[in-house]
Amino acid sequence: MNEEQQKAVVEAVLMAAGEPLGLQQIQAVFEDHERPDTLALQQILDALEEDYRGRGAELRRVASGYRFQVPADWSRWVSRLWEERPGRYSRAMLETLALIAYRQPITRGEIEDVRGVTVSTSIVRTLQERGWIRVVGHRDVPGRPALYGTTREFLDYFNLHSLDQLPSLAEIRDLDSINVELDFGRGADGPASGDADAPGAES
Repeated sequence: MNEEQQKAVVEAVLMAAGEPLGLQQIQAVFEDHERPDTLALQQILDALEEDYRGRGAELRRVASGYRFQVPADWSRWVSRLWEERPGRYSRAMLETLALIAYRQPITRGEIEDVRGVTVSTSIVRTLQERGWIRVVGHRDVPGRPALYGTTREFLDYFNLHSLDQLPSLAEIRDLDSINVELDFGRGADGPASGDADAPGAES
């Protein structure tokens, strides 16, 4: 199998996967005698990324690996395929998620201290159900409150490879800026589902 055939296989696999794939997952689809090594595979991915630059699809590296997706520039047209308007996230949910992302690991009580209001249980449950946050440990104080942190799925959803790519707090003046920076209303790879505003969430 020559390099062009390997490139075609990688393109096909990523198109069909429906989720990000890491280097080892991509290599696993090849037979031993045709499998590109890690360096060669990285060169193939770089070439595919260049091939799709400026087109209606792009190859993007996120936390879980590589995936094809619609570039944000074309999302306004693609979103018209869905009749329902994307759900909007409540300010309370955005504030909670932002605090977890920037100050993790953090307890629910610490979030409440910063926000000055009680964090709705439904907000925490919704963020966990979406797979954006998880319990990463417990604070060694009476009651051992849970410590929350973000997940790989959080990074994938918002097109981030690592937390280092979050916009700097020094560059953000308010929550609305965070909303724009991360495009919370839509998500990076398609419309958000309509249940974004958790029942009982504070406004």
